[in-house]
Amino acid sequence: MLPAALTTMGGCDPYSGNMSERKIALITGGTRGIGAAIAAELASTHELIIGGTNACRVEKAVANYPHARGFVCDLLDVNSIAGAVAELGLERLDVAVLSAGTAARGNIAEVEPEVWTRTLTLNVTSVAETVRQLLPALRAAKGQVIAINSGSGYNSKAGNAVYSASKFALRALTDALREEERGRVRVSSIHPGRVDTDMQVQIQKEAGHGYEPTDHVAPESVAKAVRAVVDTSAEATIENLEIRPVVKTPTA
Repeated sequence: MLPAALTTMGGCDPYSGNMSERKIALITGGTRGIGAAIAAELASTHELIIGGTNACRVEKAVANYPHARGFVCDLLDVNSIAGAVAELGLERLDVAVLSAGTAARGNIAEVEPEVWTRTLTLNVTSVAETVRQLLPALRAAKGQVIAINSGSGYNSKAGNAVYSASKFALRALTDALREEERGRVRVSSIHPGRVDTDMQVQIQKEAGHGYEPTDHVAPESVAKAVRAVVDTSAEATIENLEIRPVVKTPTA
């Protein structure tokens, strides 16, 4: 099992060479989907800290970049987050992208309590605790928190109560954090519509809908939105950003 803080590929010191000149970006859920696309987008300008639950997948993702290391942590185990962050030894952090999450569907009459607990823990509680542990390093860098939310953070409908509740709560969290840290840490919330990921394929399959990838936002487009937020000059912040598919289709 790999430790929470991995070296760059080849065992190099992640702070050697020109690493000190690079800003640092931590990405939870960085091994697949939107998180992986964000890692690829930021790799040219940032030292990456790629987060994931599975150590092997994290190691594989880290190996794609010369300036990267890993953050292995099961975010469902909220009590483990403090130790995993401490192992990173961060004195400063320029960007924290909170991309890890899960989806759950079902009518309220049918959803068991453990589904609510799992979804809210991963999509809300673990985000709050990860931010809490990273705040000293973020404040030191006058950094940015970027939460990957959803269109479901603004709207709910039948069968989507669990997921929407978690994303409404995530929006409440980032709105409050923005005001609490105003002038110290910039806080942005990105709300994609349907994104072409494995999770979206499963959601539409469970809803009985067909699937056409080009009817969905590409993960790379969400990553470009993150880049726009990251590159905003220091006197300004993009507080909320929505990105939607051009094509309207039946949705889960």
